[in-house]
This record gives sequence, structure tokens and C-alpha cells, in this order.
Amino acid sequence: MVSSSGSKVLFICFVITTMTCFVAMATDNNPLQDFCVADANSPVLVNGLVCKDPKVVTENDFFTSGLNVAGDTSSSKVGSAVTTVNVARIPGLNTLGISLVRIDFAPWGINAPHTHPRATEILTVIKGTLRVGFVTSNPENRHITKVLNEGDVFVFPQGLVHYQQNIGYGNAVAIAGLNSQNPGVITIANAVFGANPDISADILAKAFQLNKNTVQELQARF
Repeated sequence: MVSSSGSKVLFICFVITTMTCFVAMATDNNPLQDFCVADANSPVLVNGLVCKDPKVVTENDFFTSGLNVAGDTSSSKVGSAVTTVNVARIPGLNTLGISLVRIDFAPWGINAPHTHPRATEILTVIKGTLRVGFVTSNPENRHITKVLNEGDVFVFPQGLVHYQQNIGYGNAVAIAGLNSQNPGVITIANAVFGANPDISADILAKAFQLNKNTVQELQARF
């Protein structure tokens, strides 16, 4: 593993008659200019977003507001609300490999188990007390968990299933940074039981060791 200009580059080499190396990028690509403000109106499809002409870029392309406003947890079935600040909200984040979220929790609310396929997350508690955790990959599936108070910081490694729970009787707030302009999120229950079209109930029944009727009841909720 070699670090080059802020990106992690993995070199895999093997020998046949000569040495051959393959290079794989492990994070968002590094910018090749000062900035590449996203042009949301461009019809061109690329991995990321097309750059706006730098001559028409303004300060508002690097700005957003409202993160001081609490998310509405009352309409959430799990008692949390996530306010996302990514490239869709700040076009100037394009190619910079970073984004931010605010997470609001009702009392005993959760941010349900999920993964970010393209980012590591670092979270700090602003208000309240959270129980957080993540699960390592197969076959160990080790559950690493900790209770966080105000000012505490915790890291969730990229791609691992993780969660947060407010274990206090008042509201809680956390802020998290992610090392991708578009980290993606896969909520496990929604993805498995709310897939469109449905994953076969027979498959899920065997995977979760449930009867088929229970699986169908769960699918109906998502």
C-alpha cells in the first residue's frame, strides 16, 4: 500500500517471466485542478459530475446553509433524520472526496444498520448519548460497540455495517464526515426486504432462517 497525493493506491505484483503490476484506486480520484464545480445541467455522463466552466463559478457553488436546523424525526419509523451535505447540495464538492451529514435522533431513535460502499465515516456527538457499533466482515462478524457522550468521536470503516442509537431520554445530534463526495448508503433492512422487484421469499427465508410467511410480512412493511 503506497500513498500518493492523498489517494491510497494498491499495487498488486506477480512474476511470470517479468514483473507485472496492477494499480487500483481505493478512494475518490484526486482533483487535477483547483476545483471542478459540478454542472448539474450537463447531459454528459461520467464517473462523478462534469465540471462547470470556472469562469461562471461563484461563491455560492461552495456554500450551503441550514445545518443548524434539526431534522424532522417525527415522520421517521426509526426515530432519526439525516441531513446530507454532499455534491448534490454543494456543487463545489465535486472531485474533492468529502461530504458531511447531520443526524438527529428522537429519544431512543436509531440510525438503522447500514453501510457506505464508497466511504469511511468519522462521527462526533454534539448533543446527547449514543450507542454506536459496526460489524466486521465474514467469517468473524465481530461486533465492535461503544457508548459515546458529547464530544466523543468514533470511526466506522468503509463498507462495514454500522448503526447509532440514542440511549437518552432527550434528543441527540451527531455530525459525521465521509471521505467521498457521494458515499452512498445501503440500509440493510430496506435493501433486503424492500428490494424492487422483491427478492424471493424462499431465498430470504433460508438466509434468515425464518418461515416464508414471516418474510412476506416483513417485505410488506418495506
